[in-house]
Amino acid sequence: MEKIIRAARGLEKADLVLKNGEIVNVFTMKLEKADVAICEGKICGIGTYEGFEEVDISGKIVAPGFMDGHIHIESSLMLPAEFSRAVTVHGTTAVMTDPHEIANVCGTSGIDFMMEESLGLPLDIYFLIPSCVPSSSFDEGGAVLEASDLSPYYSYENVLGLAELMNYPGTISADEKIIAKINDAYSKTIDGHAPGLSGKNLCAYIAAGVMSDHECTSMDEALERIKLGMTVMIREGTAAKNLSSLIKLFEKPYCDCCILATDDKHPESLINEGHIDHIIRKAVSLGADPIIAVKMATYNTAKYFGLKRKGAVAPGYDADLVVLSDLSNVIVDMVYKNGNLIAEKGKEVVSANDKYNRHFEDDKIALDQKYQKYYKIFNSFNMRMLQEEDFFIKSPDVNACKIRTISLVPGEIATKIEMMEYDWENNGISVERDVLKLAVIERHKNTGHIGLGYIHGYGLKRGAIASSVSHDAHNLIVVGTNEHDMCAAANMVRNMQGGFAVVDGNFSEILSLPAAGIMSRLSAAELSEHMTKIRRAALKSGSAEGIDPFMTLAFVSLPVIPEVRLTSLGLVHVDSQSLISPFEQ
Repeated sequence: MEKIIRAARGLEKADLVLKNGEIVNVFTMKLEKADVAICEGKICGIGTYEGFEEVDISGKIVAPGFMDGHIHIESSLMLPAEFSRAVTVHGTTAVMTDPHEIANVCGTSGIDFMMEESLGLPLDIYFLIPSCVPSSSFDEGGAVLEASDLSPYYSYENVLGLAELMNYPGTISADEKIIAKINDAYSKTIDGHAPGLSGKNLCAYIAAGVMSDHECTSMDEALERIKLGMTVMIREGTAAKNLSSLIKLFEKPYCDCCILATDDKHPESLINEGHIDHIIRKAVSLGADPIIAVKMATYNTAKYFGLKRKGAVAPGYDADLVVLSDLSNVIVDMVYKNGNLIAEKGKEVVSANDKYNRHFEDDKIALDQKYQKYYKIFNSFNMRMLQEEDFFIKSPDVNACKIRTISLVPGEIATKIEMMEYDWENNGISVERDVLKLAVIERHKNTGHIGLGYIHGYGLKRGAIASSVSHDAHNLIVVGTNEHDMCAAANMVRNMQGGFAVVDGNFSEILSLPAAGIMSRLSAAELSEHMTKIRRAALKSGSAEGIDPFMTLAFVSLPVIPEVRLTSLGLVHVDSQSLISPFEQ
């Protein structure tokens, strides 16, 4: 501290000075010409300084490192080290992750695995502990986490609180198990997840201690939450894209109550679009003030989560910085973490002496050593081989009936019930009317449970697609135009301990996800290449343009997003939390 103070006073040189640039001042909301002096990983001064190392950034702008307010790292399909490489080059220096994907598969050992894999990275990975494992009583996952399982984690320095309370019906009905989890986390941050909740029920949800929501899809929904004191997370990910609908939140006074989040982001999106920099860039293109957008992605996020020394370019703050060559277009030139250069011009800065940069081969060797310790994570499938007859739905006993389809909503992860005519010749499937068969197979405890139903709006014309990434239980989900290909695709995923499969007769394309059935051991570039290949195969089979076939499928089984979902127990009406028949006589 003495060294930092002396450097701040100019009595001795700073370790590093970024000279002749402008800073984004999140307090005055202006660009200000100044040097940024860094000492012992902290910003020690703003003004005119000398350093042992000086970097001339004339014509460039220094902003705080970007933060993602809510993400599931597992949904990037990458392990933490590779995820870190993918996002730090885009200026992200901290993320707040909810590991409920792997927790639903492997319980606390999954959380421990993610925490261990997050050590020693240039990215600050903060954890919020999963609140809903399983997400509801209609979700059959690999684990059940009670308050007693979660409470030990709150003593960890990198644990900020309780993750999204998806079971909002249970919260507002004061379910004793949920209340116990809230009570244990009450002094920390408690994130929310309550699409469509309004009025007195919303008041009850907030009164229980919930502080945020990332599920807003309209201004009315967002403003009701802001008026009641909530923080709104503006989400723009691979599947859910809410930014355009919420662009007015980037204006005063609402912007002070909002932060930015991706929730779920696939590797191709990270490589081709970016991360938080992409959200800022898109917001500016829609008319947002770039300084306001930067503040929402930095200082607002740090303040919401109680991180007092992050999120600003100011004395005493951590030297987590992004040097931009263009503010409006958010062109990232250099990224500093604790005063160390970790990325430059879109590339990771690799140094043999840099503790932050572990070579990818070293990561794989370290992971091999953990294989026995985390055996369940790499052997997470416990189910029999499937037969074609497993995918047949018993026809109704009446001559005239309709089917309840899960109808997709373009650009959203919400769904609607849509009544359609039953096709008697094809067990309900009608490719011409885009009515496909859907199956969710329990894969954790070999219960033999298979939920069957119909989906509309997916667009597949031939074959079938299977995936072990299906929120939140991550059971095996299959969509198809015929039972033969559905069975083949499902068994391919089972046999490789998780992943994606596209089957069209004798043609198939697969991608293995061996870590809990939801993550790959490939690099971001390799994974992106494989994802592009298998996505092309899905599009070739006719999946709808404009939707991500795998990310969209992943949310079809999540029984806490209205209006209707399919789990291994059957068709779930979300608002009433009840099972309903796929038929209506």
